[in-house]
Amino acid sequence: MDKLQNILQMMLGNTFVMYFKAHTYHWNVEGANFSELHSFFGGIYEDLHDAVDVIAEEMRAMDFYAPISIMEMYNTKTIKEDTEKPADAKAMLVNLQDANEKVIDTLNKLFDSATKAGQQGLANFAAD
Repeated sequence: MDKLQNILQMMLGNTFVMYFKAHTYHWNVEGANFSELHSFFGGIYEDLHDAVDVIAEEMRAMDFYAPISIMEMYNTKTIKEDTEKPADAKAMLVNLQDANEKVIDTLNKLFDSATKAGQQGLANFAAD
């Protein structure tokens, strides 16, 4: 079960960092396509916000505790955070694509590990 707990923590950390990244892009996007990108980033961070809650609830259903501090969650993420505002909207989109690939990789790890552990409900959660 420790492996599943670690993967769920990584899943939560990565999803939260991607949520924050999308939210900051929503706040800070500039340029000719501002309106479309502002809306696009808004939709992404809203979806990710909802996903963060579902992941934490899944952790509790598995009798694991969700992190109680930002640092605890930060220590489980594998997504690189921005240290400065990306140069332009294209860089923001590339960064979100990279983050999304890490989230998908984590979901695949969760699915595989849950399947091997006979945790079909958790495997279904990862597949959904």
